Amino acid sequence: MMEAKFYNITDKGKVQCTLCPHNCVLAEGKSGICKVRKAQNGQLITENYGKISGYHFDPVEKKPLYHFYPGKDILSIGSVGCNLHCRFCQNHEIAQTGVHNYGYLRELSTGAIVNAALRHENNIGIAYTYNEPLVFYEFMRDTALNAKQNGLKNVMVTNGFINQEPLQSLLSFIDAFSVDLKAFTDEFYKKITSSRLNPVMKTLKTIKKSGKLLEVTNLIIPTLNDDEQKFKEMVVWLKNELGEDTVLHLSRYYPMYQMNIEATSPKTLLKLFDIASEHLNFVYIGNLPTVKGQNTYCPNCGKQVIERSGYYTKITGLNNNGTCVDCGKKIIEYL
Repeated sequence: MMEAKFYNITDKGKVQCTLCPHNCVLAEGKSGICKVRKAQNGQLITENYGKISGYHFDPVEKKPLYHFYPGKDILSIGSVGCNLHCRFCQNHEIAQTGVHNYGYLRELSTGAIVNAALRHENNIGIAYTYNEPLVFYEFMRDTALNAKQNGLKNVMVTNGFINQEPLQSLLSFIDAFSVDLKAFTDEFYKKITSSRLNPVMKTLKTIKKSGKLLEVTNLIIPTLNDDEQKFKEMVVWLKNELGEDTVLHLSRYYPMYQMNIEATSPKTLLKLFDIASEHLNFVYIGNLPTVKGQNTYCPNCGKQVIERSGYYTKITGLNNNGTCVDCGKKIIEYL
């Protein structure tokens, strides 16, 4: 537990958190929507500093990041809490709870995490994931700065629901972002996630403008965000605002938490894959074994440059600088 960043004291003596667009105003002893940032003794306190729920070495492709050090591992860590309340939350046991209601937390220092990352062969850095890493911002920052000093990379897997000031600060120590764009209507965001779309769109544009590596994930939920016309509007927006080389992962939904809609059909995913591929150069399908949507091809000459089978990755057509061996097109930002 320590003092949090990004908050104000209101004229009525309450604490207002300014980390995310909820801008929660908290009376003494109350916690925000995230369940882990609390008003205490006139300050905003982060209750989950150093409290870890998940700690595991994963293929970087599992984040999912397909254009960031393909074939490498990354140490993934998470805590508890989230600033969204998605009815389909895939990690609700840790995301939709606080430190006092989850009995499996362990305390780790930033040094212990960085040392573990340095010792693991084939590991490139640390990924902040599992729950929403924004709500353990302070621990993520301290760990990431330590990691950077030791030559490691930092990855953030996020819902993107963040205010611009803390986002600008993040850009100084996060190397790659995997952002979950949950739908392309404000109605979906309000009804299904208890948040809003526009701040996430601003986040995506800010990250892209910064030059940091960005990949976008869209979990396709039948009847809620699988409308073909609205989906096309989303991918056209991604192309126009972020560029045609934007990486988009289409992920299959399975019933979870408070939602019992049937799993996304393979036919739907393949249809949306085809729509997205008309506008974006790099589209992938996740949570479903398919022939389409796994490998990476050069959009200039059509050469297969990365072969994937599950999390097995083989570089087949890239130079050491991440360009296509045949035509020189830049494919992978880092290799």
